[in-house]
Amino acid sequence: MKAIICDDYGPLENLIYKESETPKINDPDDVIIKVESCGVNFPDGLLVQGKYQHKPETPFIPGMEVSGEICSIGLNVKEFDIGDRVAGLTQLGGYAEITKVNKQSIYKLPDSMSHDEACALLCAYGTSHYALKQRAKIKNGETLVVLGASGSTGIAAIQIGKIYGAKVIAASSSKEKQDFTEKLGADISIGYENLKDNLKKITNGKGVDIIFDPVGGSLFETSSRALARYGRILVIGFASGEIPKFPVNLALVKEFNVIGVFWGAFTRNNKKDFQENMKELFQWHEKGLIIPKIEEKFALQNAATALTKILNRGTKGKVILNP
Repeated sequence: MKAIICDDYGPLENLIYKESETPKINDPDDVIIKVESCGVNFPDGLLVQGKYQHKPETPFIPGMEVSGEICSIGLNVKEFDIGDRVAGLTQLGGYAEITKVNKQSIYKLPDSMSHDEACALLCAYGTSHYALKQRAKIKNGETLVVLGASGSTGIAAIQIGKIYGAKVIAASSSKEKQDFTEKLGADISIGYENLKDNLKKITNGKGVDIIFDPVGGSLFETSSRALARYGRILVIGFASGEIPKFPVNLALVKEFNVIGVFWGAFTRNNKKDFQENMKELFQWHEKGLIIPKIEEKFALQNAATALTKILNRGTKGKVILNP
């Protein structure tokens, strides 16, 4: 099979598209998938450069989410059959024509969902759902600010926030992106200029209840100053490339909560809740309540180009690789 190989940590252009050993059933819970779509995620780009908290031994195949058809199953796999259309989480090995996944990490696709949509849904919507449901415990009528709102997790947060009955304020870096997030259903779309003052003005001085922050950097502190008392700021990631230095005295004075969101740990350590979340997301998709937005698709061999686009924060939606 062909795959994208990271032989050593370094620049994205060092990734190699070449023949690799085809995965085989080693464990009775294994499932082998012929990959139709691979999701491209921000952490993938950090991982291959050695900038992520997880550093697998090289060489390795990056990619954490795939969708395709089952071509082989282990002896313990009774829930799935060869030929089933499924999506799954791989941690590694996704950027390939064929991959191996544990049966507990795959889900049958409804007829209404394409392989590309499934990859757009798994990590992005899974992260935003967990952040708002389990971590922020969002309530009907609360005000939710989504930073980086035109990215894949931002889009998911907008749509999920509306399902929970929140007033959603989408913040992004350009007029084009702001128009895009308004069409997605955000109640208000704004830029980053005078962010704290604008959020205060929108809420009549009360402040906002929840901030969803996948950007980090200076936006973290700026936006946190607009939190209401007992508000929550969700630390999703650092797409800006800068980890903010948090002024702890601000949390004391304003009595807000800083909440870390590590979806990967949730999928591994809270399997029952994770399964319930994925079931709910698939139901929402069938009802048309969430609609993943796919911006661009690349051939598998162009993975470095796709990752560069993601890391440069130039996307409005999900980027997909097709083997």
